[in-house]
Amino acid sequence: MKKIAIYGKGGIGKSTVTSNLAAAFAMLGKKVIQIGCDPKADSTISLLGGEPLQPVMDYMRAYDKEPGLEEAMKVGFGGVLCIETGGPTPGLGCAGRGIIATFSLLEDLELFEKEDPDIVLYDVLGDVVCGGFAAPIREGYASEILIVTSGEKMALYAAGNISDAVMNFEDRSYARVRGVVLNRRNVPDEEEKVKAFAASRGFPVIADIPRSDAINEYEDQGMTVIQGNPDLPVSQCFFRLARTLLEDEDGGKAPAAEA
Repeated sequence: MKKIAIYGKGGIGKSTVTSNLAAAFAMLGKKVIQIGCDPKADSTISLLGGEPLQPVMDYMRAYDKEPGLEEAMKVGFGGVLCIETGGPTPGLGCAGRGIIATFSLLEDLELFEKEDPDIVLYDVLGDVVCGGFAAPIREGYASEILIVTSGEKMALYAAGNISDAVMNFEDRSYARVRGVVLNRRNVPDEEEKVKAFAASRGFPVIADIPRSDAINEYEDQGMTVIQGNPDLPVSQCFFRLARTLLEDEDGGKAPAAEA
């Protein structure tokens, strides 16, 4: 089982990257669980036909009890199992605690033992890497981290904070950074800025996702671009990223797409 945490500044497109990566893995024949770890709880919506999933924390508040697996997750495109942690009532409590509470619940429900996924993706807000938002790093839930960034100043600043957080736990054999995903915003000298950041931290730029109107068009229809048109150049970028991430697991050989 490969567990990957995908971090990035809010609004940088990490949920788009995560959901398209989940869809690509599914089309490559892998069983995938995607866990949205953002209080906005919109990580999985493009895998679910545009229908929002009730977050675990919302369920707990509404029914004053913990959900079972049937209530906590829905099956999305390609059989991807979708879960949203959610967060506290706005203005009250710590959003990171929603992640910790949900992770604890999923352990109690033996999610991974029962579903036996090939891939687990955690979509994590990376503006402030503290408390529950650092759980995938410090608690050993994920083994690899992808940092999503553009060439924008604040996106790179957040990427630096994420890198620092990982380094703080590197002596405990926790998650390692697998690479940087450049999600383009077409700012001046974007490629050079992101490559310079990655090189300064010793990370590879593992994927380069072009800015594409097709992503927004298909998200407006409640789907990923992988589902909408897997043959588009931007879709092939996600397939290449998926195959790259599978290389270690599959002995250097990733499966071909079923598209």
